[in-house]
Amino acid sequence: MKIALSGLNNTDNPAPGIGVAKSLKEHKLIGLSYDANEPGIYQGLFEKVYLMPYPSLGYEEFKKRITYIKEKSDIEVAIPTLDAEMPLYIKYQKEIDELGIKTYLPSLECFEMREKSKLPEFSKKIGVKHPKTIEIISLDDLIKATKELGFPIMVKGNYYKAYKAYNLDEAIEFYYKISNEWGFPLLAQEVISGVEINYVGLGDGKELIGGVGIKKLSTTELGKVWSAVSIDNKALFDASKKFVETIGWRGAFEFEAMSDGKDIYLIEINPRFPAWVHFATMLGINLPEMMLKLIKGEKINKQYDYPLEKMYIRYVEETVADFKDFTTLISKKEL
Repeated sequence: MKIALSGLNNTDNPAPGIGVAKSLKEHKLIGLSYDANEPGIYQGLFEKVYLMPYPSLGYEEFKKRITYIKEKSDIEVAIPTLDAEMPLYIKYQKEIDELGIKTYLPSLECFEMREKSKLPEFSKKIGVKHPKTIEIISLDDLIKATKELGFPIMVKGNYYKAYKAYNLDEAIEFYYKISNEWGFPLLAQEVISGVEINYVGLGDGKELIGGVGIKKLSTTELGKVWSAVSIDNKALFDASKKFVETIGWRGAFEFEAMSDGKDIYLIEINPRFPAWVHFATMLGINLPEMMLKLIKGEKINKQYDYPLEKMYIRYVEETVADFKDFTTLISKKEL
């Protein structure tokens, strides 16, 4: 089976594509990249890499490019891994399937139900708490929110980006930084003291098929996990399971929460594999491979058990590539 993957960045802000590729290394892989500088292009994981038009250009540009790639490399499955492209893939998954390219994604309705602005109400349905959150559409709203919530405070985009502000000047800076890039509404959210716990899982549209839970030990400045430990947190597992069952989630997801030692607070639900997904594979639960089996209609056993207190450690590695490969990719848009 030939599989196309996006998300080839592998810097201190890693995308999930490399973790997925490592989990599917027994298959023929095609890389889909939005930037010729992405390190994953040059790690020897893909038999071919294509540059893609940005999702903001719309479905018609995407269709032209993916049709060309289908003809050239005969891809059978596409696994999108970037937040910015997920709405396009989800909205047009039927049309993509008609091109002969299988995906395994939630419905648009399910996707929209886990928007950040809807999480306070959604948290109640799955039995977890949620940090106090205030929607912001103006600078006055932000100032009022900081008075109500105090500092530190999280300033978030409804879809992307989140920053912790320790004073009003920082909050205003992040307000403009996010709104200029992603528009409104924004969200102001109280900061929950405790540890961050995450669960990567796979749903089949009815129930949770498998997953792994972690506690973050250290992160990059952007909050990306740098080291973590595998955990068994019943509240996290139950909430992730109920999330899938409540809305009929189909596909990969990452359930992000904070634990104060007593309760867990839902922070975000990402609609794709996280960058640390290969850790789950190394612990014996290969979620990308399980997804492929579901696509093929194969019966698979649920996998919830994995070794505990195993550490995930991300590290920097160097490699050497030919500069002509870079220039070829720029000029021909394929390598």
